[in-house]
Amino acid sequence: MDRNPSPPCSDAEEEEGDAVGNTVYSKHWLFSVLTRLIEVIAPAEPDPAASPEGGRTELDEEMENDICKVWDMSMDEDVALFLQEFNAPDIFMGVFAKSKCPRLTEICVGILGNMACFQDICMSISKDENLGQVLLQRLCDSDSPTLLETSRLLLTCLSQPEVANVWVERIRENPSVYDCVCFIMSSSTNVELLVKVGEVVDKLFDLDEELMLNWIKSGTCHSVGPSVDDSPEELPDFKIVPCILEAAKQVRSDNPEGLDVYMHILQLLTTVDEGIQAIVQAPDGGKETWSLLYELVCQELCQPDDPPIIVQEQKTVLASILSVLSAMFASQTEQEYTRMRKSKSYFFLLIRILQYMEGCGKRAVENSKESEQEETGRTDVNEEDFHLKILKDICCELLSNMLQELTKENTLEGLHQGHLNEQTCSCAFQNLLPLYSASVESFLEVLREADQTLADNLEKRFPSLKVHT
Repeated sequence: MDRNPSPPCSDAEEEEGDAVGNTVYSKHWLFSVLTRLIEVIAPAEPDPAASPEGGRTELDEEMENDICKVWDMSMDEDVALFLQEFNAPDIFMGVFAKSKCPRLTEICVGILGNMACFQDICMSISKDENLGQVLLQRLCDSDSPTLLETSRLLLTCLSQPEVANVWVERIRENPSVYDCVCFIMSSSTNVELLVKVGEVVDKLFDLDEELMLNWIKSGTCHSVGPSVDDSPEELPDFKIVPCILEAAKQVRSDNPEGLDVYMHILQLLTTVDEGIQAIVQAPDGGKETWSLLYELVCQELCQPDDPPIIVQEQKTVLASILSVLSAMFASQTEQEYTRMRKSKSYFFLLIRILQYMEGCGKRAVENSKESEQEETGRTDVNEEDFHLKILKDICCELLSNMLQELTKENTLEGLHQGHLNEQTCSCAFQNLLPLYSASVESFLEVLREADQTLADNLEKRFPSLKVHT
C-alpha cells in the first residue's frame, strides 16, 4: 500500500456544493473520515484490535488509507481551512490523549503540520495553550516518525514571525523539551529526525539568546523523558555540547546539510561567553569538539585535490567550524590540543581556503559580467559574495592568531613539506594586511630565522612591512 495514496475527488455534477473551496475534494467524504476517526479513539463497543489498556494499537488498512489521503489533502489551503472549521485540531487532541496507535498519532501530527503552513491556521493552533502543551509532549514520544512530524510542525511554527515568540516562551517554560531534545540528539540513529531536530534547536537559539543560555546551563539534575509505556523514564544529566556532537557524528556522512545545521548550532553557542565555556570546560576539556572539527576540516572538507569551487559549496559549514575553532583557540591556547604542533594543519588549510577564494572571486566577477542584464543573477552573486566575505573574515582572524603561535620548528616543517612558500605566504599577507599587521610582522621574524631569502622576497612584495622591521 502506498504511504500517501491519491486523494478522493468530488463529483460536482452529482453532488452540487460538495467540493471543498475551489478544490475537487469532497466535503462529505472528509467529514465522514473525521467522524470515523472519532469512533476509532472512542469506540461504542469493545474493539478486538484494542490493547488491554484500551485504545487501538493498529489501524485497519482502509482507515489508514483514508487518513493518509487527508494528510495529502491538508497541503491545500482550502482543505486546511475546512479541517479547521470542523475542529480537526480538537479531534487530534483526542487522538493524542487516547490513541495507543503510533501510526495514527504520526499522521495526525503530520496533518497539523501541513495546516500550520498557512498563517491564520498557524496562529490559531499556536494560541491554543492546551494543544501547544500536548504537541510539546509529543517530543517525549518513543516513535521516531511521530518525533519527526512533531519537529516539522514546531519548525513550521517557529519560522512564522507572528507566532514564533509564543512557541519560544512555551518551550522556555517546559524544561522537559530540553531533556527530550537532548535525548534524541544523543541516542537517535535516524538521520532525518536528527536533522529536523537540529533545525528546531538552531532556530530556537537564533531567535532567543535567553533560551540558549538556559539550555547551556541545564543538565544539573535528573529529568523525566521518553518511555515505551506510560511510566516516565529517568534520564541522565544531559549537557548540550556532547549531545550536539553526538548528533553531528551521526549526520556527518549521510547529510551534509544536517552537518551544516549542527555546526551552526555550535557557532551560535560561541556568541556568548557561557557557550564558549561550555565547549572548552567540558569534562574532556573540549578535546572531543576539537577532534571532531579537526577531522572535518583537515580530512573531509576543502581537501588539496578538491577543485577551488568547492569552497563555495562548503562556505557556510566552513565558516561555522572555523568560527568555533577561533573561539576555542583564543580561549584555550594553553591546552595541549590547541598548540601549533597539534593544529598546524589548520594553518595550512586556512591559506588553502584563501587561495581557493581568490579563484572563486574571479569566477564571480566573470559570472557577474555574463549575467549583467539578469537581475536575479546579480542578486545570487551578491549573496555568494556576502557569504564568502564572512568566511574570509573568519579565516583571517583565526590565521592571524595562529601566525603568532608559529615557531621556527613549525615553519621549517611547513617549508620542507611545501606548504609554506612565496605563493602561499603572499596570499596570507595580502589578506591579512593591514588589519593584522602585528601578526604578519611576528611571523616574518620567525620566517627570517628559517628562510632569510624568502623573508627578504616577501618584504620586497609588501613594502609596508619594511617600515616596521
